[in-house]
Amino acid sequence: MIKSPYDQYRKSSVQTSSPGQLLIMLYDGAIRFVRTALDGLGTKDYEKVSLNLGKAQTIVSELSVTLDQSSDIAANLNALYEYINYLLIDANTKKKPEPAEEALGYLKELKETWVQASKMVSSSEPGVVHG
Repeated sequence: MIKSPYDQYRKSSVQTSSPGQLLIMLYDGAIRFVRTALDGLGTKDYEKVSLNLGKAQTIVSELSVTLDQSSDIAANLNALYEYINYLLIDANTKKKPEPAEEALGYLKELKETWVQASKMVSSSEPGVVHG
């Protein structure tokens, strides 16, 4: 089966990304799905809402499952991921944008935190030239 160049690029970018970059990609996906669901709420396209909030929940659950339980912040992050999933479920069942908007805010804030952390880690790696 022939894959599109975009599919090949996506697969390649996932396979060659650092753990930090993969984490940011997951946040990007969850953010995109919540935004799409919010668009669906605006147009009363509830199938779109359900599908996209479900995809966002799957990503948030994956983020939770893959936490390094030996780290000090894992319990706090896990609780936040659980709350985000609660908000996504609430938005989906009640078809209200407010819980999804709150979840979106947390996801955007977490993504930005990881972007900054990733920059700090990559700038401290010896022998790496940054442009």
